[in-house]
Amino acid sequence: MKVLLSKDVKGVGKAGEIKEVADGYGKNFLIGKGLALLATNEVLKKYESDQRKKTAHEAAEIERLNAIKATLAEIKVVIKKKLGDTGHLFGSVTKEEIAQALQDQHAIEIDKKELDAKHVIKTVGLHDLDLKLGHGIHATLHLEIQGLS
Repeated sequence: MKVLLSKDVKGVGKAGEIKEVADGYGKNFLIGKGLALLATNEVLKKYESDQRKKTAHEAAEIERLNAIKATLAEIKVVIKKKLGDTGHLFGSVTKEEIAQALQDQHAIEIDKKELDAKHVIKTVGLHDLDLKLGHGIHATLHLEIQGLS
């Protein structure tokens, strides 16, 4: 019997592969546990259609992320924080504050988890932060911290 694996099965194959298996193993174990589907023409056509949709969606997502990367290369985000008597910031600039400032100033929404601050920002001035946008795309965010007396 031919089955389309919907999940990886050790010793049989990876998800998306069509495998020839014994009837009892296919019906009772693989299909019974939801690890595979019977490889009929309708199932195979639906799987191929789903794969094409998934590929198109990923391509659109990569295009959107590259557009964000190009936009981030041209802009600068400014955050104003209160300074202490010594000229240092009270606390540090958080990822939430950076993500909110980017949303407020440039209408670009990113998740705070995408920010990769290699060090804690506790000083005024210019800082470059690495953003991990997904799909292996990295962008640089130019951040300026200004002090309020």
